[in-house]
Amino acid sequence: MFGLGWPEIVALVVIALLVFGPEKLPQAASQAGKTLRNLRRMANNARDDLRTGLGPDFADFDPADLNPKNFVRKHLTADLEDDWNGASAATAEPAAHAMSGTDELGYGEIPPYDSDAT
Repeated sequence: MFGLGWPEIVALVVIALLVFGPEKLPQAASQAGKTLRNLRRMANNARDDLRTGLGPDFADFDPADLNPKNFVRKHLTADLEDDWNGASAATAEPAAHAMSGTDELGYGEIPPYDSDAT
């Protein structure tokens, strides 16, 4: 829970008892819980509105991917996992191009040479 251990939680409870007193502590805890629920609901609504506004092209969009640290970690670890599983991005490309049916060149293919065009 937020990276806190038991000693930190006990210290926070003792400080809360000293600040609020035993009479008002349950009310303060209840108010804090309501505030956290409201904040979580507002964040979820904002995320859902963003996904709805972006449309179906960005259905798998995650706002956490906008953080550069998460972006780099996601793309670097995906490449590492492919290498660990015995498949690299280079070996996966020819099959993807061959199955797509487009005029794009596959991995390692030599483009056609047109002497009239050069």
